[in-house]
Amino acid sequence: MLDSAGVLITTIDALTIRAPAIVAAAAKQLGSIKLQLFFGDRSEAELFADNSSLIVRRDPSDESYRVQVHFDDRSLMLLFDSAEKPSAEALEKSLDMRGSREDLLATWRCFSLLSQRASGLRSVQAIWSAYRDQVGDAAWRPDADGGDTQTEEMPRWPALAWLNDRYPAAQELLSGNDPVLVPARSLWNGRDAGSWQAAPDVFDNDLMATLDRCKDRVVDEILRLLPHKQPKRDLYDLMRDYVVREGKGLRPTLVIATCVALGGRMEDGVRAAAALEMFHNGFLVHDDIADESTHRRGKPTLHMEHGIGLAVNAGDAMHLFAVDMTLSNLETLGLSRTLGIIHEILFMCRETVEGQAIELGWIHRNFVPRRDADYARMSTKKTGWYTCISPCRIGAAAAGVTDPEQLDKFNEAFRLIGIAFQIQDDVLNLVGETEVYGKEALGDLLEGKRTVMMIHLFRNTTPEIVERMREINSFPRIDKPFALAEEMLAAMEGAGSIDYASKLAQKLAYQGVDRFEKDLAFIPENPAKAVLRQVANYVTTRNL
Repeated sequence: MLDSAGVLITTIDALTIRAPAIVAAAAKQLGSIKLQLFFGDRSEAELFADNSSLIVRRDPSDESYRVQVHFDDRSLMLLFDSAEKPSAEALEKSLDMRGSREDLLATWRCFSLLSQRASGLRSVQAIWSAYRDQVGDAAWRPDADGGDTQTEEMPRWPALAWLNDRYPAAQELLSGNDPVLVPARSLWNGRDAGSWQAAPDVFDNDLMATLDRCKDRVVDEILRLLPHKQPKRDLYDLMRDYVVREGKGLRPTLVIATCVALGGRMEDGVRAAAALEMFHNGFLVHDDIADESTHRRGKPTLHMEHGIGLAVNAGDAMHLFAVDMTLSNLETLGLSRTLGIIHEILFMCRETVEGQAIELGWIHRNFVPRRDADYARMSTKKTGWYTCISPCRIGAAAAGVTDPEQLDKFNEAFRLIGIAFQIQDDVLNLVGETEVYGKEALGDLLEGKRTVMMIHLFRNTTPEIVERMREINSFPRIDKPFALAEEMLAAMEGAGSIDYASKLAQKLAYQGVDRFEKDLAFIPENPAKAVLRQVANYVTTRNL
């Protein structure tokens, strides 16, 4: 059972994962203001922005707050539903806010933005529906003598009821609607589909649900097309292995969302997204062998489970199958769009193998570059293109966009986002939980990967420690004890390298989001573009 503070905490946690663009926009409105929150059930919390994230915690400290907000159940419910104007909600001892005029206005903008946009997400609706049922139907407003007097019926949240009546969740799933085409909107004034405070051209989708649906659709396409014949056990089952393992679904979503955002249909992008996933999984199989990795997505790597020979062969087959799937677009998309997709995929593959060669060459020569720019170049080539930039360009080609100038508008925003995402992955390899991260703990240090943290360490420590770190890097992966990886991790922590990398990732992510809004302004606002915006902002709110 959640109290009022708990329902706010649960809501912010859900939004951080499922709709990071909403959190980032609300954090921008709140700025440096720190709120002390009091609720009608006597629970308390504090709320503040940390860069593009919102942090909400129970039991505020004794420090001074710039704004205090008092909610009772009535005002909390009405704020969520956006059914009334602020003047109707701000009743004595119902909704009370204390602070300077500028701070109060910024606070109200933050809460209004959250309520207008978050109330349209089914995951958030489920949290608040449970809370509404828990609180009950009667609203209690303190009377002038301080007692409790039942004065009116609890608001029945007409917007929530209207959305559920018009778009039943079960019907939505059965209808086969494109997940990127179903905008989550519930602004309603209780009488019609308008709102007293309309927010035109604002769309928000549940990012996690969209990622899952796009990934499932692409996985189904791959499994449908993979041959069901011999040698099943030693080839085709291995090709299916990585495909069905748990993953984010980032690449398929970027392909499909970009295709739809530019006027294509979801089905126009599915086959291209499936081909990209097969290229990706083939790269992973070969990458795991080169890095001598032991785990991938929480399970043993293919070569650890089946041997190097079968794993190499399966990776080769994945790439051949990806080529076949790419060419099969001729039947549905025609020559021009298929050639556009082929051109983008070939460029992506070239960039990827060049980036892999740069990193493996550094490891082979026991060389650590001194500049972050060297890491950025390697990371962009090795993972940035096929993780972020190329999926967008491939999706655009699937929609019929082949103008190089238009395609290039995706490059800088998603280059920055891709580098930030990779740095965050590198940090998670050192400090994240293995069960959550899905890879071997400290695997990057055991493999000797040249991350931002390692580059920073070599720049900011003593010559003696640099020499010792170089000695640790000289050990082959198979002969490197786990204790040596722990020693390097301790050196990184001592030099502030992990904190440095986290801050650099945040800086690059902000720059990427800024370029997204500027460079992609030519795409009209629509639910599919909103998915791309959620992906871009996911990097700024991702927990490390």
